[in-house]
Amino acid sequence: MKMSDLEKEYGLAQYTGRILYEEYSTSLKKRVAELVAAFSEFDRTGVPGIPYITAWSHNDNVMWYEFAGRKFTGLFGCSAQELPAVFREAVVDHRIFHRTEVEAGVSETVRNPEELSGVRSGMRAEVTEKGHVEADYKVSLSEELDHVWFKDRARVETFSKEQISISFGFLTDVTNEMVHKDLLEQIGYFDQLTNLPNRVIMHRSLELKIAEYERNQIDDFVFLMMDIDHFKVVNDSYGHRAGDYILSTLAQVLNDVRRRSDEVGRFGGEEFYGVAIGDIYEGREFAERVRRRVEVTPFVFDEQMIPLTISIGVVAASELGNLIEEDLIETADRRLYRAKQYGRNQVVSETISL
Repeated sequence: MKMSDLEKEYGLAQYTGRILYEEYSTSLKKRVAELVAAFSEFDRTGVPGIPYITAWSHNDNVMWYEFAGRKFTGLFGCSAQELPAVFREAVVDHRIFHRTEVEAGVSETVRNPEELSGVRSGMRAEVTEKGHVEADYKVSLSEELDHVWFKDRARVETFSKEQISISFGFLTDVTNEMVHKDLLEQIGYFDQLTNLPNRVIMHRSLELKIAEYERNQIDDFVFLMMDIDHFKVVNDSYGHRAGDYILSTLAQVLNDVRRRSDEVGRFGGEEFYGVAIGDIYEGREFAERVRRRVEVTPFVFDEQMIPLTISIGVVAASELGNLIEEDLIETADRRLYRAKQYGRNQVVSETISL
């Protein structure tokens, strides 16, 4: 195939999709080129998350990849063209989590490969209508390796004239969370609404980190306090069901953004916490990554887009002369309050605002 004009314009040297080569509208092609360029750049940064862009035709329901992150194809040892079939065969469990309307909670629909095969067309029609994808996949990479869990979060855009939908988002490795989910639920350390560890786990985690720090087993660690901006306005304007949706969706975003070694959980109400190995600069980078992702994430409830931002206070263990858990939490909380005073949607560490 010859390189298209849009490939040249957007610098897509290794484009492996179909849309830019076929007879589609300029608007569709331009949108795909923009997304492929953006996701290619994201893929090169090496940050957590596997970016991808899929497309499917409403006429024959055939799905293909317009872009697949290098880690995605590397995990399965195949090309982007082979990925739809390979990934489909690798799925051994598929789960969709549903927020309940009557109670603050989450139910789940679990499907095995045979069940998934029978409803795949209906699922694509459903996500096309909803405009977003939210699911978990348990996949088998090989006979030698254990199963891996991926959380799939993506937006869906539909081009009615061409009868084409494109889905663009990220796969996040949530194997540890899924493996420990049942245990945490059994012992009551798991927040039912957000599926995140609660404050009991936070206290235990900080206790362990402080002990490791004092024994010089780690050089430093950071603690983050995060609070949703104007959350009361969300509840007052859209209702408490929307508030529950915001809390549970934000929890998923936090899991998407964090590194494997980072910890996130629900502190209480609209407050969340984070714990990560590293100094204050790494802590600020972690917090900024969270803040930026929340700012650009579409929160859509009952077909209404709810703008959302988050304020974050960060403290490093090395900043405190006498490292006590209460002082660590209080310091992060003060910096969170300062972020609110400075105008919200920002990170504060010491007197520095980003």
